[in-house]
Amino acid sequence: MKQVLTIAGSDSGGGAGIQADIKTLSANGVYAMSAITSITAQNTQGVVSVHDLPVKVIEAQIDAVFEDFDVAAVKTGMLSSAQIVDAVSRRLKHYRAANLVVDPVMVAKSGHPLLQQDAVDHLKATLVPLAFLVTPNIHEAEQLSGLPIKSLANARQAAKAIHKLGCKHVLIKGGHLLAERGTDLLYDGKFFNVYKGEFIETPHTHGTGCTYASAIAAQLARGKALPDAVQQAKIYVTEAIRHHLAIGHGKGPTNHFYFLPQ
Repeated sequence: MKQVLTIAGSDSGGGAGIQADIKTLSANGVYAMSAITSITAQNTQGVVSVHDLPVKVIEAQIDAVFEDFDVAAVKTGMLSSAQIVDAVSRRLKHYRAANLVVDPVMVAKSGHPLLQQDAVDHLKATLVPLAFLVTPNIHEAEQLSGLPIKSLANARQAAKAIHKLGCKHVLIKGGHLLAERGTDLLYDGKFFNVYKGEFIETPHTHGTGCTYASAIAAQLARGKALPDAVQQAKIYVTEAIRHHLAIGHGKGPTNHFYFLPQ
């Protein structure tokens, strides 16, 4: 079984972060390992509190995994501070991490910031250049590129700007792009792949970004070429949203194991 490491924050509500990553990786047929960067107290209604773990503890988790397991892919999520971004980048560079999928998590669904403003430049300078794939949503793509995105044409320009930061591929998720809802854009430095998908009207989408990026990492670990990995992951996350769980009193989570008997 292929082994995939997720480096991200913990979501006590179970819908996003490390919890969503582990569920997604398991559902996509790989063995999930984790390095927790921050502990968040949150639920479907919002983030109550955030506690960043010491950098040494984060580094020790990453080292423990790489020193024992055959890591076929890595997915990063919430890296809240510049110090954490730099530490994670150093360790991944040291281990020459393959199939690195960077989900540049900046803001929770509730609107709570999960990446400190001064950490954005560190993310662009140290982690993005190591990435095989970066998976920003529209807001994150605007932050990384410095360009406003109102259309698919804008998204193409932003993808080119992000690619120049040094990553191999960019996937701009269009769930928030009103003109082309549910349409994602993959750029490899030369060509674009457009993934048109069904936009499912529901408030219960907590953790979809984590889920999508983790599903791509799982498919890459299993040997899929990136265009196919994105296609398979998009199908998976769409169905997880379709079978969403209306639990809690806010924005409920996706259903990572929708295919199992209820």
